[in-house]
Amino acid sequence: MSNRKLFYLNGKVQHYAWGGYSYIPTLLGLPVTDQPAAEYWMGAHQSAPSLVDEQPLNEYIAARPAEILGQAAADRFGQLPYLFKILDVKDMLSIQVHPTKAEAEKGFARENAAGIPLNAPNRNYKDDNHKPEIMVALSEFWLLHGFLPENKLKAVLREVPEFPRWRPVFDQEGYFGLYKKVMEMPQDEVNSMLRPLAERVLPAYQQHQLDKKDPAFWAGRAIANDPEGMGRLDRGIFSIYFFNIVYAAPGEAVFQDAGIPHAYLEGQNAELMANSDNVLRGGLTPKHIDVEELLKHTRFEAVYPHILKGEAVHNGQEQRYPTPAPDFAISTIVLKPGDVYEHTATSPEIWIVMDGKAVASGSAELPLQKGRSVFAAFGEQYRIAAEVQTVIFKASIP
Repeated sequence: MSNRKLFYLNGKVQHYAWGGYSYIPTLLGLPVTDQPAAEYWMGAHQSAPSLVDEQPLNEYIAARPAEILGQAAADRFGQLPYLFKILDVKDMLSIQVHPTKAEAEKGFARENAAGIPLNAPNRNYKDDNHKPEIMVALSEFWLLHGFLPENKLKAVLREVPEFPRWRPVFDQEGYFGLYKKVMEMPQDEVNSMLRPLAERVLPAYQQHQLDKKDPAFWAGRAIANDPEGMGRLDRGIFSIYFFNIVYAAPGEAVFQDAGIPHAYLEGQNAELMANSDNVLRGGLTPKHIDVEELLKHTRFEAVYPHILKGEAVHNGQEQRYPTPAPDFAISTIVLKPGDVYEHTATSPEIWIVMDGKAVASGSAELPLQKGRSVFAAFGEQYRIAAEVQTVIFKASIP
């Protein structure tokens, strides 16, 4: 690979059950099958590293970290610090919280010491990293994001007929007391409390009478899609009512820091996160839920959702979405026919072409088209010349 610093990158499609069928295969030029394609991973995470020149990206970087990452990133992170994904969310994801860096290190070491295999279903910590993340909507996108502000949550507890018994709990014990109660409640109590709600919202959902801004819509969908049906109601339904329901239009972004409970509900997005697969789940999932661990890492506070619109840089050719995370930065490059974008990579970059046709040239010349991914190592001087209107998402380190 000598002095070359610009490569095609081949990522990995992840076939989780909640994914759609056609969006990711169509983007990548692959056949649509009866297997869901939920995520396309571009990065060096050890569980699914991308390939550059047939070599796993984590191995390519490990051989010459300072040269490929840049000395500063090599010293600070020792590896590619981010993981870049395209998501197609057909069914709701589990409610989840990500740990801080310090807590991830402790949890990972603890589970290793206990001899829990990395791929065990009851494993909470797949690595020792934190997982802040930003998503940029590629379609209309819906998500749950943090606890409702106090006045809104009080209104929910007052107005939803099944919830008044929780009002004194919230008044006396706040967010933590309320969430602890519903998460630790025996399953038969969850069933008896939520059954009247389910019987009320399910017909309205099935008859298309509910708006997506209404938690009843998502509660109805969760019940309709649950193979257990009314038999064992998911306690994640409480979170649908207790959290903010957020809508992001295409091009709008949402940042989720450690400790903010959230769940993706529907749509497609480009997602960039710290290089981690650590997830603590809180419902809407058949997977392992560790309530004690979840309560330890959740931020029990009001969240006022902040939609990021991005800021124009690089003579208006690029839209950047700043976050407080030191691990990653995401931007969109939009070029008109004949436009040329020139840049020197100040950190390792991964790009994915969402639309269009262009040629990237530097230490190699790479024709680009929809679905193509590229890895540019630190210090690469490159130019992208667009033949038609071209849209590229770029991940880097701030």
